Amino acid sequence: MVEQSFKRRVAYKFTIGKLLEGAPVFEGERLLHLSLDGKEVVRVNLIANITDKYLQEGEKKYGTLTLDDASGQIQLRFFGDDVVRMENLNQGDTVLIIGLVRSWNDQVYITPEIIKKQDPKFLLVRKLETEMNAPKIQNKENIRELKDKIITLIKEAEPTGGIGVDKIIMQLKDSPDVINQEISPGTLRYLG
Repeated sequence: MVEQSFKRRVAYKFTIGKLLEGAPVFEGERLLHLSLDGKEVVRVNLIANITDKYLQEGEKKYGTLTLDDASGQIQLRFFGDDVVRMENLNQGDTVLIIGLVRSWNDQVYITPEIIKKQDPKFLLVRKLETEMNAPKIQNKENIRELKDKIITLIKEAEPTGGIGVDKIIMQLKDSPDVINQEISPGTLRYLG
C-alpha cells in the first residue's frame, strides 16, 4: 500500500498592494495561483485592518470582510457555516489572516483558513518584514525626492502636533531602512 502525503503550500507574506500586482494563472475558470516575484502564490499570510463587514443571512449564508493595510484592499469571503467565524470581528480590528487566494469575476479575494486579532502595531512589523528585501535608493535625485516627501508629511501633520516615524514609514512606499537614515526616531515637528 502506497502512503500519500499531503504537502501544505507556503503562506507567503505580502502587503495587499503587492499581492494584487500578481498575475493570475488559470486552468479553465479555476485560479491555480498568482504569479508574483517568481513564486506561485496559492496561500498568503496578511496583516490588515477590517474596514467593512457585510453579512447576508437566510438560506444562503454569505459574508465578507474588507481588509486594508495602507497598500491596498482585498476581501475575505465566507460561505455557508463558515460565516460564524466572522461574528467576533468588527470594523477597525487588526487581524492576521492565513488563507487561500481565489478569484471570481476577475476579482481576487481570500478564503480564510486562520483569522486572529492582532495589536495594530503588527501592521508596522509586517511592512518592515515585506520591505526588508526592497532595493535601496542609491542616486541623489531619489534621496532628494524622499526628503521632500518626508518634509511634506511633517508639515501636513503640524496642526495635530507632529507625526511619528512609524506613520511616515506606513505612508511612504520607500524602504524603511532608507527613511530611518534620513530622519531621527520619535515624533517629528516642522520648525521652519
